[in-house]
Amino acid sequence: MLVLLPPSEGKAAGKAGAPLDLASLSLPGLAAPREAVLAELVELCAADEAKAQEVLGLSDGLRGEIAKNAGLRTAGARPAGEIYTGVLYDALGLATLDAAARERAERSLLVFSGLWGAVRIGDRIPSYRCSMGVKLPALGALGAYWRAPMAEVLPAVAGDHLVLDLRSAAYATAWKPKGEVAGRTATVRVLQSKIVDGVEKRSVVSHFNKATKGRLVRDLLTAGAAPDGPAELVEALRGLGYAVEAEAPAKGGRAWAVDVIVTEL
Repeated sequence: MLVLLPPSEGKAAGKAGAPLDLASLSLPGLAAPREAVLAELVELCAADEAKAQEVLGLSDGLRGEIAKNAGLRTAGARPAGEIYTGVLYDALGLATLDAAARERAERSLLVFSGLWGAVRIGDRIPSYRCSMGVKLPALGALGAYWRAPMAEVLPAVAGDHLVLDLRSAAYATAWKPKGEVAGRTATVRVLQSKIVDGVEKRSVVSHFNKATKGRLVRDLLTAGAAPDGPAELVEALRGLGYAVEAEAPAKGGRAWAVDVIVTEL
């Protein structure tokens, strides 16, 4: 199983220690585009703070992120699973997984990033600020920039496994599974169900969408679930107590849409 995750906007603070080693990151086929994004981001943030604030879409309260970006090559790095924080990662609770579940997480989780393209949770990276929605002056919109490199690298990473896509829309722009890989892909939406005047109403949730997805991944990892495809994923989630609705796509080469229904947030 390959699980595609969004990063978090907020990051844990870096620590003193060995700096970033680009050559050590997973998915070495992304090395050249990573270096290109890193070089432009560092140069922009070191040369023109006002321009960097505009490009990165930062409020005045986040101007300190610019200096952090300028020092990315020398900042202390730590595992990506420790850098990414926020609702999804709090619910996922990587630090409290048992050894077997942690090993599964290191094999199966792939975090998308405007700066790195995608990383494994064990890859050592510094804390940074650069979302997939950023448009760098030279490289352009990062979602579009990453499409060609991702299309070259990720089909082999997916192999013949289930792809569980939990990314937000901005990060989904960087890679869309196609063909046979798409047929083994399941995208998940979290819906809240309420009874209003005797009629069920369903709505998309935001904050709790992330929390539910984090818990869902944690439960799959802890259970050692290894579904071969979307249909088996649905059965696995139901076995774990989730209310799930899904329907196979009408045409081949398309991802399954899986709805997880929650009543309490």
